[in-house]
Amino acid sequence: MLLAEFQGKALLRSAGVAVPHGILARNPAQAAKGRIALPAAVKAQVGGGGRGKAGGVVRAETREQLVAAAERIFATEFSGERPRAILIEPWLAIERELYLAVTVDGRAGGYVVLYSPAGGIDVETGTPPLRYEVGPASNFRGDRLREVLRPVEADVALRERLIGLARTLLRIAASHDCTTLEINPLAQLADGSLVAADAKVVCDDSAAFRSTDIAAAVEAERRRQPPPIARALANKLMLVWLDGDVGLISSGAGMTMVTMDLIAAAGGEPACFLDCSANPTPDGYRVAFNLLDRNPKVTVILVTMFGNGVHIDRVARVMKEIMQKRRSKKPVVFRLNGTNAAKVPEVWAGTGLYNHATLETAAEQAVALAQAAPP
Repeated sequence: MLLAEFQGKALLRSAGVAVPHGILARNPAQAAKGRIALPAAVKAQVGGGGRGKAGGVVRAETREQLVAAAERIFATEFSGERPRAILIEPWLAIERELYLAVTVDGRAGGYVVLYSPAGGIDVETGTPPLRYEVGPASNFRGDRLREVLRPVEADVALRERLIGLARTLLRIAASHDCTTLEINPLAQLADGSLVAADAKVVCDDSAAFRSTDIAAAVEAERRRQPPPIARALANKLMLVWLDGDVGLISSGAGMTMVTMDLIAAAGGEPACFLDCSANPTPDGYRVAFNLLDRNPKVTVILVTMFGNGVHIDRVARVMKEIMQKRRSKKPVVFRLNGTNAAKVPEVWAGTGLYNHATLETAAEQAVALAQAAPP
């Protein structure tokens, strides 16, 4: 779950990290009433990156420019998303733009501290950041990071400030289930102080059960989604709509992606990525069918399941019940494999349902049915 900048900065501020004093406005009228020193930075609050290059951060010298910038930003889409709010902050007199981040990296067995002496919007195209592989947050050692920083930062005082800030970021990440905590740019001012001019904070959605803040953010994000996506999320289904006509109900991201590749290899196009592995229950499968049956672009549905812990004969019984009660006439193709898959023909005896012997033949039939469907 990616937090908005203002949410990320609030988290940093609560831990004692210096951030600019800002005003949050949720519409142009609130922006016009806000009182803040000029010049000011008017910043779109959106879930994706790249807003700086897309005009989502504007310098306003006057009140008139501030209001005009707010109106334009609220009317603009950034990566397909309209800003939910804007953040207005005093424009910082930055001497240097640095980059500092803490992120989870499986190769390190936990957290990694990343640092670049040249931050800003082009940081990804420059020299890769320096790495200090920490592992568990409790393993952090200031002398280790000091050695990483020494070749690029001769200023002893700056190095010590960076070490203290990195330690704080690790503490925040560990205590708030953050998978990424990135400050870019980390602004160095004329007096040598460091200020988080921006904040990208990603929290682990899976930790929502033990964090009311994450649970609230996940729920808020779900409510902002279009109704079908919101319904999928509410039922723990991972749904992404695509441009094709072969609807897909699958179990596991790997199985789903393999099936999408086989659909493409057969000359078709998948209509969606729909993974039911987080909710392999009758209700989960019923919602999945309902979502695809309601989408007019979907002309055929391909169900691919591989059951290890989940017994496939039980899945087959659920599918039988769904197909008997389902009103849609869209054809459904099945490939169910795994534990007790040999019992599927017995479960489906007399129903007309057919379980393909291979995933390839199932994908080929689904594509053929889609291509034969009336326009």
